[in-house]
Amino acid sequence: MNLFVKALTVIDASYLCSKRGMVGESWILDIVLTGQLNEMSMVLDFGKVKSQIKCLVDQLVDHRLLVPLHSPMINVSDVAQGYRCVDLIRESKSIHLNCPEESYCFIEAKEITTDTVTGHISKLLMGVLPDNVEGLTITLRSEQIDGAFYHYSHGLKKHDGNCQRIAHGHRSAIELIVNGQRDALREEQFARRWEDIYIASLEDKVCVKQLALSSHASCIDDESHYGFSYVSPQGKFELAIPKSEVEIIESDTTIELLASYIADEVHKSLDSSQSLSVIAYEGVGKGATAHRYPDE
Repeated sequence: MNLFVKALTVIDASYLCSKRGMVGESWILDIVLTGQLNEMSMVLDFGKVKSQIKCLVDQLVDHRLLVPLHSPMINVSDVAQGYRCVDLIRESKSIHLNCPEESYCFIEAKEITTDTVTGHISKLLMGVLPDNVEGLTITLRSEQIDGAFYHYSHGLKKHDGNCQRIAHGHRSAIELIVNGQRDALREEQFARRWEDIYIASLEDKVCVKQLALSSHASCIDDESHYGFSYVSPQGKFELAIPKSEVEIIESDTTIELLASYIADEVHKSLDSSQSLSVIAYEGVGKGATAHRYPDE
């Protein structure tokens, strides 16, 4: 007997890639459980699927930086109790972090793919399922987006939950409506601007040499990299990332403020008679809107 749950949860995370750098991603998770019926004539109660399986995925994978442990370009080191340094070493575009352990998800693989992440999640879950559950099939899939989208990473230091982690992200659609009509060209232009981008707050910017990173970061400086650091309830977060992969804004990077920022940036290309509505998504099925009106 099979029990399935479509879209059990959405994993909003970032991962390190030797070619793309830090990539924000949103994956929808579907699950199928195979097994014998229990004393309640169920494979597993839907309530337990949500409370146990969804909770475990949200706790151990979601809103983390996924790190491929077996990549030759990855270095992981302990620097202080409860903290780890992670380095993606790729010539002039290396990425370096020093963050609480709970902000990472280490995957036993050479690269992060839906297959390697699926395998990691399957191992996590099989150890907690009841004996009557004999099989588990997990599918990670991307949202079908009709139009432009981009991948971004960020951190929200003022957030009470896991959004405070400095390196988590999303795959997000964007809709720009000019004078009541979708503007596919401007949507595509902005999506290219924010392709695999790290969006940072200006107030978190620090000199790279102020960061307590591993020795692998000793060769970078403020000419090639931006440094960011902040303290939030989960601890201190530090990041050095190539300038070419960053956009710095003057506000926090909540989706509400990002929608407003996009509106301000796109509005510069319009004439005074045109109206603009921005629908900015934060991953799947959620987001914020912002509007600019003629002569504003």
